[in-house]
This record gives sequence, structure tokens and C-alpha cells, in this order.
Amino acid sequence: MFAILPLLGLLSVSPDANPASWTFSARTLPNGQVSIELIATLEKGWHLYATELPSDQGPVPTSFRFEPSRAYEVVGKLVEPDPVVGYDINFGMVVRHHSGTPRFELIIDPVAKGPFLVEGEVEYMVCNEKTCLPPITVPFSIRVTPLGE
Repeated sequence: MFAILPLLGLLSVSPDANPASWTFSARTLPNGQVSIELIATLEKGWHLYATELPSDQGPVPTSFRFEPSRAYEVVGKLVEPDPVVGYDINFGMVVRHHSGTPRFELIIDPVAKGPFLVEGEVEYMVCNEKTCLPPITVPFSIRVTPLGE
């Protein structure tokens, strides 16, 4: 019976109610590399989960998928802010999550001449202290104009 309670919470909020919004942008760095910035804005009381969780038996972690491109090379790994680690009543386990306006960043090095697009999607799940929404996937397309273009 207790295993059903988190699932019931997932169904108790209208799917049209989304307490999270995203902004996607690119910022050229002085060295010519580009910072791809993916920023969530969460309503008070809501959180989304970190990109890595202690177990796959709980919530869906936030994940970013980037379409392969010959226009740029990825430099390093996606960087996320330090998550809050705590007990999540919805899943009955310790998880890692973000609230407020977490900013994720990926550094790329343009290879092609001229403007190009960085395309992909983010999948995430939001919860508050009473309920969770089903995972949501949001596509993004970010126009990058390298220095000197």
C-alpha cells in the first residue's frame, strides 16, 4: 500500500500546472569558447532533481541531451550547482535536488565558421513536499554566433 502513495501524488496535480520554466542562452567567453547556459526557474516550494541521484529507485534525475553537431566540440562535462541533499517524503529516500534558479552550464568550442545552433532537450521532474509531477521534456535550440562573426 505504501508503495502506491508516491504514484498517487504524481496524479493529483494538473499536468497543465508547471511550477518550472527554463531559459536557454549562449555567452561567448573571452577565449572564444562558448558557455551554454540552461537555467530553471522554480516556483517557491518546488524542486527538481540533480543530474545524478543515489539510486534509480526514486525520482527521475534531470538530464540534458545535446544533438550531435560538427559545428562545435564539447569541453569538459555539464556543470550543475551543488545540490541540496536531503530526505524526500514523496519517495521515502535521501535525494539530491535544486530549488530557486539552478544554472547548468556546458562549455563548447566552436569548430565551424559562422553562426550555428546548439539543439537538444532537458528532461526533469519537479516535486514539492506533498506531490510530484510526471517527468517533462523541454526541447531547446540556442543560436551561437562566435566572436568576430
